[in-house]
Amino acid sequence: MDTVRWGILSTAKIATTKVIPGMRRAARAEVVAIASRDAATAQAVADRVGIPRAHGSYEALLDDPDLDAIYIPLPNHLHAEWTIKALQAGKHVLCEKPLAITAADAEAMFAAAHAAGRRLVEAFMYRHHPSWLAVRRLVDEGRIGELIAVDSWFSYYNDDAANIRNIAAYGGGALYDIGCYNVNLSRWLFGGEPVSVSGAIRRDPASGVDVLTTGTLGFANGVASFTCATRAEPDQRVHIYGSTGRIVVEIPFNIPPDRPSRIQVVAGGQPPVAPGVEVLEFPPADQYACQADAFAAMILDGAEPQTPPSDAVANLRVIEELLRVAAEG
Repeated sequence: MDTVRWGILSTAKIATTKVIPGMRRAARAEVVAIASRDAATAQAVADRVGIPRAHGSYEALLDDPDLDAIYIPLPNHLHAEWTIKALQAGKHVLCEKPLAITAADAEAMFAAAHAAGRRLVEAFMYRHHPSWLAVRRLVDEGRIGELIAVDSWFSYYNDDAANIRNIAAYGGGALYDIGCYNVNLSRWLFGGEPVSVSGAIRRDPASGVDVLTTGTLGFANGVASFTCATRAEPDQRVHIYGSTGRIVVEIPFNIPPDRPSRIQVVAGGQPPVAPGVEVLEFPPADQYACQADAFAAMILDGAEPQTPPSDAVANLRVIEELLRVAAEG
């Protein structure tokens, strides 16, 4: 077997517009089937995006013997249930972030993966992009001295009450939807878990979901601060500060697959008026294709995952703690 044969559990927009096209650009991925709870919808989407097989139920997809792995882009509150069912059906699973709504659910999901002898990966695709791999390397090599602070922002505007991201029971809200990236990259760059967590939350008075969350994570060797918002101008940025320089990631999360990406390394010169700036440009790369190839390396070559199972659990523990301390005021 030289490719991973994928089944897509749901016709969610992120699957059809980003992940499936990315998988098709990957070297060792084949999208074989897609499922919806409505057979007509599954067939219509399969025809539109060119997938050979359509299933009219999620159960039918999991029973498909020609699939090696399942990609799950369901609403957050359904991740745990269907991930566990897919694992028990003998499939490897790539599940959208956040992996679950609670750390306890994430632990149960990884327990199911261990029992089934299958791989489970949380879909933080940005970590596989060449620009972020370069950022990680630059920080590790001390290019900006000792890492002391990370500041990040992620926002978009969505006030549609019917959208799953604005429904609390579905795991909606800014922190779960996009703030999980801010938490994830902060923990990744500092290489550990925060020793202190604080934050403030602004909630929609009707739905109760958080529409703006600011968090501060204190690490043993520095501090990460971030804001995520779902009622703000679409924007995203990451600034990484060291003792002798800083790194600016221009488009950290929604990295275009069809144009070069850039990071700035700022060090030396005469700051703040005339700092030394080096711009590193990377050829176009589809982070979803990179993610699919990394997944294939695990399944086909026995490669170790870039992040251990404990990483997804730890990310949710930080999110839960931030929600707790913010609620207590």
